[in-house]
Amino acid sequence: MTRSFPNLQLISDLETSGELFHLGLFLFSGFFVVDHYENPRNVGSLDKTSKNVGTGLVGAPACGDVMKLQIQVDEKGKIVDARFKTFGCGSAIASSSLATEWVKGKTVEEALTIKNTDIAKELCLPPVKLHCSMLA
Repeated sequence: MTRSFPNLQLISDLETSGELFHLGLFLFSGFFVVDHYENPRNVGSLDKTSKNVGTGLVGAPACGDVMKLQIQVDEKGKIVDARFKTFGCGSAIASSSLATEWVKGKTVEEALTIKNTDIAKELCLPPVKLHCSMLA
């Protein structure tokens, strides 16, 4: 008896088009990680010579992800702008993007209370991707 598996061709077509990666990322991690990966917020740099701009640079040697996060703070200690540049996987980019959204409008002290587990939970990151939220 010969069996036909028409869905195998569909998966093969998705795989060669790159869509299988996006479908898998969506199903595995959820809508928010895909949204922040495909439409990252606050990408770029602030003027590092400005007195009210702080810059942090971190990396994860295990996977090669690197993130630069900059914040601009007003006279009252409130974060008025945040920008990032990340070299890494979709989860690292999504974590960085979400972090910049969350810190805007907070004081530096309030921003320091954000935990990587909060970011991971919001993005529904799997355990193997927790290091991405730690960068952010």
